[in-house]
Amino acid sequence: MKFADCVITDCRQLLTCRGPIPKRGEDLRETGLLENATIASYRGRIVYIGHRQTFETDYSLAEGGVVLNAEGLTALPGFVDPHNHLPFAGGREQEFALRLQGATYQELAARGMGIQTSVRETRRAGREELTSLCLSRLDSMLLHGTTTTEAKSGYGLNKEDEIKQLEALKEADLRHPIDIIPTFLGAHEIPPEYKTDKETYIRLLIDDIIPEIRRRDLAEFFDVFCEEGVYSVEESRRLIQAAKQHGFKIKIHADEFAPLGGTQLAAEEGATSADHVMAITEEGIQALAESDTAATFLPGVSFFLMQNKKAPARRIIDSGAVVALATDFNPGSSMTESMLFILQLAVYTLGMGIEEAINAATANAAFTLRRHNDVGSLDIGKKMDMILFDEPSYLNLVYHLGVNSVRHVVKDGRIVVRDRNLTY
Repeated sequence: MKFADCVITDCRQLLTCRGPIPKRGEDLRETGLLENATIASYRGRIVYIGHRQTFETDYSLAEGGVVLNAEGLTALPGFVDPHNHLPFAGGREQEFALRLQGATYQELAARGMGIQTSVRETRRAGREELTSLCLSRLDSMLLHGTTTTEAKSGYGLNKEDEIKQLEALKEADLRHPIDIIPTFLGAHEIPPEYKTDKETYIRLLIDDIIPEIRRRDLAEFFDVFCEEGVYSVEESRRLIQAAKQHGFKIKIHADEFAPLGGTQLAAEEGATSADHVMAITEEGIQALAESDTAATFLPGVSFFLMQNKKAPARRIIDSGAVVALATDFNPGSSMTESMLFILQLAVYTLGMGIEEAINAATANAAFTLRRHNDVGSLDIGKKMDMILFDEPSYLNLVYHLGVNSVRHVVKDGRIVVRDRNLTY
């Protein structure tokens, strides 16, 4: 007799999102939909997907095991958020009010606001405060169905405060069910003390901070903001190559406002993703199509900044490139922890199909973090990370707006949200 210790029975719809990953082109519409399905795990790993009758014939419930009736509910893999800026202090609601009056993101940055505001507040905060802030935000993410997330530093912009952010993430990862994949983003901006001497800061990153972050094993990925007024393509290349020498995987903030060629750089350097890509060129699209570097769309940014310019999602998808979705949760340009909201924006503002958006927020998002063998899809041997929505169909995830319809969340085979309440 085989055993299971977490059993979810009779899902009205179960989207497994399994199959070859990453999903491209037409495959991005394949969700692995099952009707009236039961799924079970043992010690955190999926052991069964199919009908309840077969499960009850072949499996027994382990001592202390849990059975959850999902009749009438729609289930899919836990959301994977592959781009956010979780460990920051302070808010920027006053800047938001200024933008409502017509100020642009770039104008605010020129006035010492924007990212610099968050740098000042984060430098003032202690590690314990940052950890507490992270834990509270992770609770919100979990209640909205995120079970794995990337999270970046980048609001310290010096060795001490970048380390502080990453240590806060490490502590939060130990204390919270959501798995955190840390990214070092010391090249998020130019620190105020180096505004007139960027080269010295670049040398500091290459010679001191990058090696120290690796020595302390505080981050898995390295990221750089390749953008006009921040880091040029060649400066970004120098930083990326230094990070690769120390064993970091690479992600790039690419072609957000200006078509610099950051996307081509991402593909050339083997980055797992080029993120934003609102100003991507045809050459950039072709570079993605010919590589395993994903375009990560952040539709919350265009929406939050009230910009008409958006990532050309349809052209990128139709090229055969890999695409993913992320919140870009941060205080200045996308203040949301909800991947469900991002999924909805992808459909309404980027022209993605519902099935495409679901795969981009699960299987392909996991691929950009190189976690696709464990999470992002539901298959035998993978982690039992899943969301159960109080909706009769996956179509309602986009059709039914303005509510959080997450009813239950399972992480590593444990029910961590039950009836919309945290239970971990």
